Amino acid sequence: MLRERGYEVRQVFTSDDRDPLRKLPRRLADADWNVVELGAVDAGALGKNLGKPYTDIPDPFGDCHDSYGEHFADLLSQAADMVDVPVEVLSNTELYEAGEFEPEIRTILENVDTAREVLSAYQDSVDASYSPFRVVCEECGIVTTDVTVADLDAGVVEYECTGITAGDREIEGCGHHSEATFRDGKLSWRFEWPAQWSLLGVDFEPFGKDHAEGSWPSGEDIARNVLGIQPPVPMTYEWFTLNGEPLSSSEGNVVTVPEVLDLLEPEVLRYFFALDPNKARDFDVSRLDQLVDDFDRFERAYFGEVDDAELTRFAERAYPFVVDEVREDRIRLPYTFAAVLGMVEDRDLRVQMARNEGHIPEDADEATVEAALERVEKARAWAERCDNAYNYRLQPDLPDVDLTDDEAAALDDLAAFVESNHDGEAIQGEIYELAEAHDLETSDLFAAGYRLFFDKTQGPRLGEFLGELDRSFVVERLRREG
Repeated sequence: MLRERGYEVRQVFTSDDRDPLRKLPRRLADADWNVVELGAVDAGALGKNLGKPYTDIPDPFGDCHDSYGEHFADLLSQAADMVDVPVEVLSNTELYEAGEFEPEIRTILENVDTAREVLSAYQDSVDASYSPFRVVCEECGIVTTDVTVADLDAGVVEYECTGITAGDREIEGCGHHSEATFRDGKLSWRFEWPAQWSLLGVDFEPFGKDHAEGSWPSGEDIARNVLGIQPPVPMTYEWFTLNGEPLSSSEGNVVTVPEVLDLLEPEVLRYFFALDPNKARDFDVSRLDQLVDDFDRFERAYFGEVDDAELTRFAERAYPFVVDEVREDRIRLPYTFAAVLGMVEDRDLRVQMARNEGHIPEDADEATVEAALERVEKARAWAERCDNAYNYRLQPDLPDVDLTDDEAAALDDLAAFVESNHDGEAIQGEIYELAEAHDLETSDLFAAGYRLFFDKTQGPRLGEFLGELDRSFVVERLRREG
């Protein structure tokens, strides 16, 4: 919206890669986005580097990146590109080493008593010895907090490597005593955040609600009363969860962008993030069909096809930013129907089934049909990942099935019923009727049908599925003719 109004806009993500590693993650993604357990990498190398900056820790996957920090900053940048979100990823390590933070560090240390007084209102551990600046020990590489100013004009501090608290454990320092420059360390998080606002000229800062009661108030206070700047306009957003649980790389509850894009289109993911930030959002993989249905309705609302004034207002504002191109001629197959088509390998049969249900017009050109079918593979991947009711495959050839005489007779009668041009709901009801007429258990007749079509004893709602297939194919298979 700001760009629409003629403003030059930078969307910046700062990688906090000079922070010390405090805890070992349970799962990590390699350079090809394969998520592996900690045991699949050099966990020992990570373990012995607790307390050191991410950019000083070797890449646990070998030499694909220069450091642990660079590895994951690169993945984040790739993820943004995959969903076409323009983000400028900046490394805090590089900013510190280039001296970019020096003016902010100097201002904070010049006013260190005020800095301590301000922060003490938010953090009980602040006392007269508290230093807002930490140093990376030149001897052992740990980020240490025992720092005093030696020569402020020259940008030099003294430090003693006394160690750091990492999670629930204390990491002992090596005891090394030396001097360091402002480029050899980092600000504590409470000061680093407002220092970034000053350095980068941040006008707008979104953050999760976990920061709303602590980090944001202290950052706002530090910005005004220590750095002497106006804090950015804040936006607090509610929690994002994954399958009902908090997103956590350290706990292993993560899903990668490539994984998500195997299951749905980028515009659906962008729509998910465009929803009301004041409401919690759960990315439930098992219920992606509902998310996609909501997106499809949102899209139709933009084109005036939904009688919902509130949704239409939202769509009119957000939809052009969610899609690559505003086009009314797209065909969106309903996600669960696309999953049904995913049970079928034959591309022509997929098209015919979609046409039978009225989802693809007879006059649709080839490019439009191909674009519509792209959702089928995504829905199929979803069915396989969740192993849900759509995770079945139509057998192209007649399976070797042993039937009783009563089952065979019932299937022949069902073939005649299908041949009489009944829809899926009617076929489903007829299966129950035929089971009773031929003195069969209903489950046995359904199982016989599943074996014919899926070579399994269970599957989706059989009658409705058969109603979506080519009628002549269904009749031939029910009669065991091919």
